[in-house]
Amino acid sequence: MADAAETSIKVVCRFRPLNSAEVARGDKYIVKFQGDDCVVIAGKPYYFDRVFQSSTTQVQFYNTVAQKIVRDVLDGYNGTIFTYGQTSSGKTHTMEGNLHDPDMMGIIPRIVQDIFNYIYSMDENLEFHIKVSYFEIYLEKIKDLLDVSKTNLSVHEDKNRVPYVKGCTERFVCSPEEVMDAIDEGKNSRHVAFTNMNEHSSRSHSIFLINIKQENSQTEQKLSGKLYLVDLAGSEKVGKTGAEGTVLDEAKMINKSLSALGNVISALAEGSTYVPYRDSKMTRILQDSLGGNCRTTMVICCSPSSFNDAETRSTLLFGQRAKTVKNNVSLNVELTAEQWKKKWEKEKDKNKTLKNTVTWLEAELNRWRNGEHVPVEERFDKEKASAEVQALDGAPGDKPAPKPELSGLPGVTLTPVDQGKYGEEMSKLYKELDDKDEEINQQSQMVEQLKQQMLDQEELLNSSRRDHDTLQKELNRLLAENEASKEEVKEVLQALEELAVNYDQKSQEVEDKTRQFEALSEELNEKSSSLASIDSELQKLKEMTNHQKKRVTEMMSSLLKDLAEIGLAVGSNDIKQDGSGLIDEDFTAARLYISKMKSEVKTLVKRSKGLEAAQADGSRRLDDTQRELTACQLRISQFEAKIKSLTENVQNAEQKKRQLEENLDSLNEEIVRIRAQERVNTMEKDSEIQSANEVKEAVEKQILSHREAHQKQISSLRDELDNKEKAITELQDLNQKVVLEQETLRLEHEKLRAAEQEKSRQLQELTAMQDRREQARQDLKGLEETVARELQTLHSLRRLFVQDLATRVKKNSQLDSDEADGSAAQKRKICFLESNLEELTKVHKQLVRDNADLRCEIPKLEKRLRATAERVKALETALKEAKENAARDRKRYQQEVDRIKDAAIKPKNMGRRGSAQIAKPIRPGQLPGAPISLGVNRSNLIQNNQH
Repeated sequence: MADAAETSIKVVCRFRPLNSAEVARGDKYIVKFQGDDCVVIAGKPYYFDRVFQSSTTQVQFYNTVAQKIVRDVLDGYNGTIFTYGQTSSGKTHTMEGNLHDPDMMGIIPRIVQDIFNYIYSMDENLEFHIKVSYFEIYLEKIKDLLDVSKTNLSVHEDKNRVPYVKGCTERFVCSPEEVMDAIDEGKNSRHVAFTNMNEHSSRSHSIFLINIKQENSQTEQKLSGKLYLVDLAGSEKVGKTGAEGTVLDEAKMINKSLSALGNVISALAEGSTYVPYRDSKMTRILQDSLGGNCRTTMVICCSPSSFNDAETRSTLLFGQRAKTVKNNVSLNVELTAEQWKKKWEKEKDKNKTLKNTVTWLEAELNRWRNGEHVPVEERFDKEKASAEVQALDGAPGDKPAPKPELSGLPGVTLTPVDQGKYGEEMSKLYKELDDKDEEINQQSQMVEQLKQQMLDQEELLNSSRRDHDTLQKELNRLLAENEASKEEVKEVLQALEELAVNYDQKSQEVEDKTRQFEALSEELNEKSSSLASIDSELQKLKEMTNHQKKRVTEMMSSLLKDLAEIGLAVGSNDIKQDGSGLIDEDFTAARLYISKMKSEVKTLVKRSKGLEAAQADGSRRLDDTQRELTACQLRISQFEAKIKSLTENVQNAEQKKRQLEENLDSLNEEIVRIRAQERVNTMEKDSEIQSANEVKEAVEKQILSHREAHQKQISSLRDELDNKEKAITELQDLNQKVVLEQETLRLEHEKLRAAEQEKSRQLQELTAMQDRREQARQDLKGLEETVARELQTLHSLRRLFVQDLATRVKKNSQLDSDEADGSAAQKRKICFLESNLEELTKVHKQLVRDNADLRCEIPKLEKRLRATAERVKALETALKEAKENAARDRKRYQQEVDRIKDAAIKPKNMGRRGSAQIAKPIRPGQLPGAPISLGVNRSNLIQNNQH
């Protein structure tokens, strides 16, 4: 991270033209402009970095405001552009516009085009990785617009305490078209609504994030930059927008979040120690843009209408307050190892110079404390030391300043003898000095040779270290993959355990359902037998009814015949005393037959009702049993699929685990061998061959111990694998049992289906029998009508008979008195006949009443029969729909299982394959849309790692 520089937030103001509603309302244009940085409303000036009039085009606004920030982001700085203002002030038009119109597109699509144009024109040694995110804040909930299933994301901080949205989709892109596709996809998911001030009012704050990382393949310098493009929802007055219901709740949350933004701006402008970033998720996300490491541009959009005078002035005051906020902008750079080394050497030399300075000052201070006088030329030169420190800051390769030379001892006066002695001594010393010089030269040559050898050894050591680092990285990666594989195996084992438990539970449920099914089958058989017996009884009753009908018909015909004979006999005066007894017997027999018919018909109706109820109950139980059987089959098929997939996963995991363990063993042996070689090289450099041999022996022993440990671990893993295979075999046996049980259930289901077909056939027979019964009722009705007509005829004959008899009696009364006894007998016969006629009349009335009762019962029976038929049809339709739904659910379940399996396995496999298939690198000099060679990218990455 480079040194930070303090900059102010750039605030620009843009006014839209009067819209059609404001023109129709007759609103005034109240804004006046003074220069390019001042706007006047009601005589009060407001100053900003730039003010744009209503006639400003999209291209002019972009070139002035947003074009420079593209270069800043590509140079490794963070940038933010966000719009602020009341609703219907032109914020979305400024940020987005018409996304696919070259003249009316806004800031976001133009920035996307400029980013790729800059990249294609930059140095070919650079490599770029670009990823985008698109989300909105709706009702204080963060929704991912690129994945609508993520609806309530949270805000976290990374290791540098920079806020970010956790779990948000990051889509890698390599062309402007891919970015625009992502924008179109997210825009379709945004929340908009109709208000009195705007037909397409944004009901959420949208944030489009572009993250750019670049790497120089020659210098290995890495830069990164983030660009936030924010379209805030507008502040609203409910009286003007007419918001109601959900739109009103949205307006409340929008105004609340904008109020939190205002509080943050006020706290930063006043220099408060506490800034309330956490009062809103929007201010939490934009924490780095407001007072942090970001070059921020705020666009305040305003309405020039007098109708919105108060809101416009409030917006302008907000912009002036935001202009005082300061950001600490710094370059996002990742230093290479060589740069870190140079910086460390520079700091080391600087530290050494400062230590020499401290030593010098301590020596001078001690001399002053001892009472000595330090000459001016021997005193510490502060300016010279500062210059040396500055030179070291400017050139890290400079050598530290030499130590200051201290003054020698004062001279001593000597005698000639002493001078001679001292001369001889000096000649000896010079000779010894010459010898020492020669020895020093020899030693210097030897030192040079040793230095050369040392350099060679250092180069060899550096190469060994690089190889060791590479192997260490590979080992770490393999260890991480091994840990991931272990976690995966643990998850699979846990899933297997859960599956075994669920399998036991489901097996118990299957047994319970089987027992219930057997009980229902027995009950169904009992009902079938009872139904068969009832059918036989019904057939007998039908035959009996037909027989009774025949007998009634015969009786009525004989009765009518007898009545006719009686009438003829009476009319011809041939009535005898013996005929009266026969007529009484016949009428009595007719009454008995009719009452017996009535009781038998009622009994038949009751039995028919009972049969219908039993049939409905049996059909319902049969349907319930079939549904339960279908559910059991579905569960069994699901468990089979789960067991099969889990078995395959366990086998794959075991194979991967064994391969990783073999790779780990070989790498461990290679690491130990390399370490031993390093130690041997070090020992040989220091001429300690014997100790190096000992180290070799120790290392070989260590390798043997490691090998034995690995062999033990491999044997334990193989034992564990055998146990797992045994468990899998047991599960397969259980699966085979389940298959057999399923086959048994299928056979029972076929039996039940045959029984159901038999019951359907019996139902059809009962329906036909019911039709025949209806025909018999119609015949009985016709017979009753015939009987009524005959009785009416009989009644008329009775009247005629009585009249004729009366006339004849009158004539006979005029005869002689000798015939008085005969007339008395005739009177008695007439009385007897009248009483019989009265009895016949009563019987007729009773038959009419019974007929009326039967007619009342017939609609009820017909209604019940129709209800039974409709119920059967409804049950057949429901059974068909249940089968179709079960097939759809089974298909949907299988698709969901496949999707979850792919989602669980694919990210791990993709993570093991390397980043070349995900990152989509972009290199300058490529044409837009040109294909990217992943193989070339991977080879470049390998060469960079080797350098």
